[in-house]
Amino acid sequence: MGNCNVMDKKEEFQEAMQSIRNYEILDILGKGGFGKVFKVKRKKNNQLYAMKIMSKAKIIQKKSITAVINEKNLLSQLHHPFIVNMHSAFQDRENLYLVLDLLSGGDLRYHIYKNKRFSEEEAQFFAACIIISLEYLHQQGIIHRDLKPENLVLDEQGFLRLTDMGIARVWRPENASDTSGTPGYMAPEVMCKQNHGIAADFFALGVIIYECMLGRRPYVGKTRQEIREQILSKQVQIKRSQLPVAWTIEAGDFVNKLIQRKPEKRLGTINPSDVKNHPWFNSFDWDKLNQKKYDPPYYPKKFNGVEGTQDDTIEDKNENNFILLRNNTLCEQFNEYCYNQEACIKK
Repeated sequence: MGNCNVMDKKEEFQEAMQSIRNYEILDILGKGGFGKVFKVKRKKNNQLYAMKIMSKAKIIQKKSITAVINEKNLLSQLHHPFIVNMHSAFQDRENLYLVLDLLSGGDLRYHIYKNKRFSEEEAQFFAACIIISLEYLHQQGIIHRDLKPENLVLDEQGFLRLTDMGIARVWRPENASDTSGTPGYMAPEVMCKQNHGIAADFFALGVIIYECMLGRRPYVGKTRQEIREQILSKQVQIKRSQLPVAWTIEAGDFVNKLIQRKPEKRLGTINPSDVKNHPWFNSFDWDKLNQKKYDPPYYPKKFNGVEGTQDDTIEDKNENNFILLRNNTLCEQFNEYCYNQEACIKK
């Protein structure tokens, strides 16, 4: 009996400490700049999660320590049904581990690639889901700053949820130096290294709905400089003749007001509620959506992630990686990378 008690305490200690040993890896869902995302099962309760496993060496090489720590810190303060929530974060000598909600519908980029365009009802629903997630972030004083289809994931019911807080920031008046983002979705004021606010996220929302409507972005180019030159040379606006068949004028007006180059002219800059209150949403039931009682018009077929192989393992053995990880000064910057939602709830 005494041995059983010892084992129970050992298991409790391992659970409290958080370790990769507490999870069973089932499938690979995707690959990113720092590592891979896996579908995992928590051994304690058989709960399924997505686990982002990131190589410390790659993070160091790409000078992204601040970004990954920032994402963990922000996610520890956030929890909402329209974002991808964090459950725990931990590390070992070589990797960082981020345990998140598992969403099986695939990201919006995958569905744009598959469908090219969407119906007005589908695009409006996507827009509404994004607006709710942004409303929550903005109320916390946070600008996402990297809103794009790759960072919007569908759950199995068809609700769109926002993820990747790597370059999200708590707003501050002097933020002109925060110029990270994705060309094509980056607001002109961010690209031109000017101070910016939540209107930067609204610009990206306009680009995404433009893309769902017309199958392309308003400003395209092979490089950031080409896109910047396009933005500076002309103000793109959807003409009535460009609207797809059966799309309303209100939809085009909504997008046009969001993709305004000058933030002071952009919908939502003066009053964020103007985005929800635009005529395009006059008959939209926001309360029903907030409660997730809305019937999504677009149902995602089961998304199985990237095509896996027998080589899809966690390890990334590289001599240069080991050399980087011997630098204690660099590795100490990861010290605060830990979070246990269960422990927070108990407190």
